[in-house]
Amino acid sequence: MATTPTVIQTSPAEPAKLPAASLIVAVALGVIVSVAIVGGVGYYLIRSGKLRVQTAPAAQSVAPLASTKTHAVTLEPMVVNLADSAGAYLRVSMTLNVADPADVPAKEEKSANKETDAAMRDTALTVLGKQTSEGLLAADGKERLKNELKAAFIAHNPELKVTDLFITEFLVQR
Repeated sequence: MATTPTVIQTSPAEPAKLPAASLIVAVALGVIVSVAIVGGVGYYLIRSGKLRVQTAPAAQSVAPLASTKTHAVTLEPMVVNLADSAGAYLRVSMTLNVADPADVPAKEEKSANKETDAAMRDTALTVLGKQTSEGLLAADGKERLKNELKAAFIAHNPELKVTDLFITEFLVQR
């Protein structure tokens, strides 16, 4: 009589589990080695002069700028006929940073603002009316215009200390 061989069933082999502690140690060691390599390469590049590092400006040069208080004066949009013979015009809006006067009380400052706004608009219109569309649309046109406006504000309104000028709208129509 033929007998069939007996088959012994075994459960499939379970994969070996790594302990969590050894996995954490391996990851931490990998991070430490990576940081050490990056730090060493950075140190080498800085020391050899192949990587330049900018240093912060001295605190002494920043302190005088911070002590000057300024306020923004926004001039309404202006439309100006340019000096072109073709009838071009310019639409421009500006915001000026003006140094605060130290000895003027707040009530007097508000009434003086209306007078200075009119004086600033007049000065701006005078300078803008002398410009040509070609000059304004040149590569350095806006920068040159800003410098001319600052110089004109200083010359015509010496009581105003214009520290900066921002052109917020600029349109030339030919």
